[in-house]
Amino acid sequence: MLRCTRSWRVSHGALRPAPHRCSRVSVALRCRSSGGSGDAEPRHPPLPLSYRLLEGEATLPAIVFLHGLFGSKNNFTSIAKALAQQTGRRVLTVDARNHGDSPHSPDASYEAMSQDLQNLLPQLGLVPCVLVGHSMGGKTAMLLALQKPEVVDRLIAVDISPVVTTSVSNFASYMAAMKAVDIPEKVPRSRARKLADEQLSSVIQDPAVRQFLLTNLVEVDGRFSWRVNLDTLAQHVDKIMAFPRRMESYSGPTLFLLGGNSAFVQPSHHSEIKRLFPRAQMQTVPNAGHWVHADRPQDFMAAIRGFLA
Repeated sequence: MLRCTRSWRVSHGALRPAPHRCSRVSVALRCRSSGGSGDAEPRHPPLPLSYRLLEGEATLPAIVFLHGLFGSKNNFTSIAKALAQQTGRRVLTVDARNHGDSPHSPDASYEAMSQDLQNLLPQLGLVPCVLVGHSMGGKTAMLLALQKPEVVDRLIAVDISPVVTTSVSNFASYMAAMKAVDIPEKVPRSRARKLADEQLSSVIQDPAVRQFLLTNLVEVDGRFSWRVNLDTLAQHVDKIMAFPRRMESYSGPTLFLLGGNSAFVQPSHHSEIKRLFPRAQMQTVPNAGHWVHADRPQDFMAAIRGFLA
């Protein structure tokens, strides 16, 4: 039996329900063995992910957004609302494990993140769905499509490839900078953000990246900390930058949506993309960096609508 609870956000030291326009916000899901059926427990037990589900036409495959490293379901709030209105579809935004309002776990593997979704999506009646994943979320989406193609009606991977991406990312240095941030107790939130921004700036020059990372700064009992599980993410950063080796392919419609100013997806990746996703199309959003949806939201939504049509 499902037990539905609200998704809660930490703000100014108090827990407050997150605003939403949806049917159900978060659900506690447990993996059950079906005594005697021979079903084995998953190697990566699923976690009860926090999510927001916007209502729409149940006969159409829902759009499911998966955020990248250091992100959260809030990254897609305005885009989700707009696409729900424009397409009439249900739209789900999800916090990955170790991010946002979802639980923390020492297991940060793509297999575990895929298992979380294999547990959540059927419970919400969202199979098959249109899976849209950015960066880390894109790799989770790709793995889920390869493992369980029946779950994915269409796949959109945003500025990421099914290969190792360490050469273009600075995520390890971001984590080290975040871990080094030191904020005194009992300072106002505005002051805490300013102090954290100043300390991050010595390593992270781009103010937009710093502002994105600062969305993870939360206050609990007068102390500021990061809501992402920095210790686990730092420990597994090499695995997060890689992609599990797979032999099977996903034959469904697939779009690789790239930022025109980003170097995350290279021509040398195309052969592996085509091996795993033989129906893959490539589309570039001009004047967008790695965070395509933040840099060019209208172009991002237009590309999704075009692919759905």
